[in-house]
Amino acid sequence: MRILILGSGGREHALAWKCAQDHQVSEVMVAPGNAGTAREPRCRNVALDILDQEAVVAFARRHADLTLVGPEAPLVHGVIDALRAAGLAAFGPTAACARLEGSKSFAKDFMQKHGIPTAAYASFTQRDEALAYLDSHPAPIVIKADGLAAGKGVIVAMSDSEARAAVEDILGHQVFGAAGARVVIEDFLQGEEASFICMVDGEHVLAMASSQDHKRVGEGDLGANTGGMGAYSPAPVVTPAVHERIMDRIINPTVSAMRAAGTPYTGFLYAGVMIDAQGDPYVIEFNCRFGDPETQPVMMRLESSLPELLQLAIDGRLDQAQALWSEQAALGIVLAAPGYPGPISEGGLIEGLDLADPAGCKTFLAGVKDEHGRLLIGGGRVLCVTALGHDVRAARAAALARMSQLHAAGSHFRRDIGARALAREAAGSGPTD
Repeated sequence: MRILILGSGGREHALAWKCAQDHQVSEVMVAPGNAGTAREPRCRNVALDILDQEAVVAFARRHADLTLVGPEAPLVHGVIDALRAAGLAAFGPTAACARLEGSKSFAKDFMQKHGIPTAAYASFTQRDEALAYLDSHPAPIVIKADGLAAGKGVIVAMSDSEARAAVEDILGHQVFGAAGARVVIEDFLQGEEASFICMVDGEHVLAMASSQDHKRVGEGDLGANTGGMGAYSPAPVVTPAVHERIMDRIINPTVSAMRAAGTPYTGFLYAGVMIDAQGDPYVIEFNCRFGDPETQPVMMRLESSLPELLQLAIDGRLDQAQALWSEQAALGIVLAAPGYPGPISEGGLIEGLDLADPAGCKTFLAGVKDEHGRLLIGGGRVLCVTALGHDVRAARAAALARMSQLHAAGSHFRRDIGARALAREAAGSGPTD
């Protein structure tokens, strides 16, 4: 089997690494890939514009038995529709389904219509109307750019001035361009966040291991929102009871509603959920693909064949699938470029990547470019050191030990990934999935 993976981040490195472990896979092609995917056994990078659907279809027709799409942009633009129209096997949602991520106002309207629990909200295209709404809805409050903004279009405003500044930036100054032509303003939810990711074949659902992302750039969950500074799996907040509620109240109703509308959902479905003190889940956001950096620790724990699961999903047979997970915890820590999540400084040398990862640890590359064998910073999130451990504390210690061997001037990372899980472990709660 030859697999084509679209994307260039740490998520795609982890997916390629996992697919290449399968004995049935002869080659994994990653378009465009990164310096990490280029160095993986049985993997090679392909110079392909993943938003050029004709080029993707032509390449897949000649070289791939199965195409897996990593990032959201090609999904929202309809690459799965194009691949399927050509009669090619591909895993991901169609453009109609990917609107759950491509438009936050569509997702909120969808949830409201189908009784899926989420925060109260309103959406606006006019700056003055949005500001007037804030007058009667004091902070804390959440301001979201409607479209795709690379994980940076969400502002959790803890003060009224911050909320008004966010509206001014998005609708007044167009800091997110067309993605911010509309804003969604929603109530602030209290609780603990978790990432609940499933494989869906249009009808059947296979839940992946639970995980928890860390969006804020600074330790203690302070500072600006990012694409994610680290993640761990499993998330102890997702108890068996919470898992059942998420499936019954969120995932199954979403899949059923999509199917009833004539747009059956296929692909990874990611529900970012807030779990309140009573254990009730509310959707913060939907994503139409696997998360980054959640993919890295989840793939570290997956003991089943990912290509086999993908094939079952494409064939509509996920009801026959079972995913086996390591009993160990996995934790990933992101190394970010100088200035991230703002304007970054590229080109800095990354030292320590020539050292082999210790057993139970894997360094997944993302924003790394290879210039004549020199590995340099080439993006905001540079890499994700991911480690297994008998619990979250041990996994974090292993990841930090490996991270201490890596050096890039001005780069930064969080040392407190998994803090909520550690607090729960101290209270006597353990892994649940």
